[in-house]
This record gives sequence, structure tokens and C-alpha cells, in this order.
Amino acid sequence: MKRQVLFLVALIIVVGTLWGGLSRIHQFGDPGAAPMDDYYLHNAQAERSANNIVTSIVFDYRGFDTLGEAAVLFTAVCSVLVVFRKGGHN
Repeated sequence: MKRQVLFLVALIIVVGTLWGGLSRIHQFGDPGAAPMDDYYLHNAQAERSANNIVTSIVFDYRGFDTLGEAAVLFTAVCSVLVVFRKGGHN
């Protein structure tokens, strides 16, 4: 009996959390507006001297993040090469 009550309480918590989270999601195809969007659109040309705003965001504003993503990708490729290398041991 105690186990069923615990399961019911856990189920109510999980369903409540999912319901609360899903009720705050914006409609599909309707992007949520963020204050940084306007900042990038108005200041990217003057601050970074780049005509392509996407490039200035990826390489100038979020450069360290992009460098971290490249490091993770490099580590993954090296790991796959190590796992699938052709060994000389029979």
C-alpha cells in the first residue's frame, strides 16, 4: 500500500511538472522575442564591422562558446578514431 501511494505521489509530481512546463511553451512557428535579438540587430554592424549578423554572433559575440563546441567535436572524433582503429594485436 505504501509503495502505491509513493508511486501515485511521484506520478502526480511528474505530470504536474510536465503540464506546467508545456503550458509555458510558445506556439510552434512563433519565435519568442528576446531583448538580445534587438541588440544584435541594431549593434552588430557598428560594433563588429561585419555585414553578416549571424557570422558576427557566432564568431565575435559567442566566440568562446563556438571554441568549446569545436573542442567537443574534436574530442568526439578522436574518441571514435581510437575506438575503431585497426590494432596490430591478433
